[in-house]
Amino acid sequence: MSVELIIGAVRTGWYMLHVLNTSGFKQSVCDQSFYSAPVSKFWAYAFVLSKVPELGDTIFIVLRKQRLIFLHWYHHITVLLYSWYSYKDQVAGGGWFMTMNYLVHSLMYSYFTLRAAGVRVPRHYAMIITTSQIAQMAMGLTVSGLIYQWMQEGHCPSYLDNIMWSSLMYLSYLLLFSSFFYQSYFKGAWGKGSKGE
Repeated sequence: MSVELIIGAVRTGWYMLHVLNTSGFKQSVCDQSFYSAPVSKFWAYAFVLSKVPELGDTIFIVLRKQRLIFLHWYHHITVLLYSWYSYKDQVAGGGWFMTMNYLVHSLMYSYFTLRAAGVRVPRHYAMIITTSQIAQMAMGLTVSGLIYQWMQEGHCPSYLDNIMWSSLMYLSYLLLFSSFFYQSYFKGAWGKGSKGE
């Protein structure tokens, strides 16, 4: 899965850079070609399908009798539903949502792969991943807001209900990931020494 996510991040990332360089930021947000262009069409479809095995990793957590946090299963279920819901309408913003998700998940699942292989990964790498997730959610909210604004001008093909769901989803993720970051890396750290260990 890590390999698929890395390749997806590279392929959609290169296409995103192409759209940004040739057409600008506004077009990169409103662009629907991510669903149909030769470079990204396959990876858009693979992105939607990848949400099933990503949700499936919840099974491994349960089988290993590890703690299953609300953020984990809520995030995976809602991303799966929203991705499928948006893909059928091929709405604006999909390129940004896919590219960001591929990039962050390629880092996260590479981290999981290394940990499962018994490699000791420095704690700051996990902090970088959570920080990138928070940045992804903030950018997702921004893109959703821009889609709404530019849809009013007739430039961004989307639907009000889709924008509402994406905004609620990204806002809830932003709050949950920020709380997770605080709980995991800062809460109680001040009483454990200057390095927070």
